[in-house]
Amino acid sequence: MCTALSICMGTHYFGRNLDLDRSYGEEVCVMPRRFPLHFRTRGDMSHHYAMIGMATVMEGIPLFYDAANEYGLSIAGLRFPGNAWYAPMAEGKDNITPFELIPWILGQCRTTADAKNLLSHMNLVDIPFSPQLPLAPLHWIISDREQSIVLEPMRDGLHIHENPVGVLTNNPPFAQQLENLAAYSHLRTDYIAVPCEENLPYVTDSLGLGAVGLPGDVSSMSRFVRMAFGSANSVCDETESAAVGQFFHLLDAVAMIKGVCRTDEGALEYTKYSACMNTQQGLYYYTTYGNRRICCVDMHKTDLEGSSVSRFPLLTNESICYQN
Repeated sequence: MCTALSICMGTHYFGRNLDLDRSYGEEVCVMPRRFPLHFRTRGDMSHHYAMIGMATVMEGIPLFYDAANEYGLSIAGLRFPGNAWYAPMAEGKDNITPFELIPWILGQCRTTADAKNLLSHMNLVDIPFSPQLPLAPLHWIISDREQSIVLEPMRDGLHIHENPVGVLTNNPPFAQQLENLAAYSHLRTDYIAVPCEENLPYVTDSLGLGAVGLPGDVSSMSRFVRMAFGSANSVCDETESAAVGQFFHLLDAVAMIKGVCRTDEGALEYTKYSACMNTQQGLYYYTTYGNRRICCVDMHKTDLEGSSVSRFPLLTNESICYQN
């Protein structure tokens, strides 16, 4: 399970929590413009837009979980089990595998509008990376500073939804998430005074009563509502440090603590990493479950005209500042 967010706080920020029960050797990767891309059915792309994101590198190829390109277009894939469906090859379409989707879009699109146009010709095909690495059931959030959309491959077709809240979690499908969110439109942040009876032995007054009913569990629908409420009411200074800090606070509100959620096999699922991208400056910030200090990789401090991926292993050991 995961939660993704697209929000403007002066600058456009995009990121997510990755919630899993295991690690796949994730690294922050910068793919330069001349890294050769070999698409299974669409041939080669020898020159493309540079991108930065979190990936597992397999056979020298970054398999991105989330990324942004040098023009600020950003994408994240989130699990969509039971609903995601990948099609057979289709004549007259751009047949792209799910693990190729992020470089296919980010390599040649500058805006969400460009991505929508490319998606109109695309068919997500059921071709795994290898027999040992089957396809994950996913849907995707695609955003720039002007617009956010959701892409959902389902048995009845490839659905593209406008995303007015800039939030994505997992099941159910996005249209149902928005319908459920409408049931919480009464939530508010203002102070509500509670009349107190003179003879009561306790005081019932409390801040936050306007948000009574905001779900607090870790299910996908509850995280969607909680993130939508938090991001819609978020307030911070429009400085880089304040905005990045605020973004991680928003992600913390929907993070999964180790021990509170188990898979059907009994494994512990928790937030492996949290990421925040300043999409306009190419900055990738992250924290991990074991290291709460914010780390940053700047794509523009690598050779963007090169042909080799720059790889930055995650810093996972806690970094504590001792003041005395």
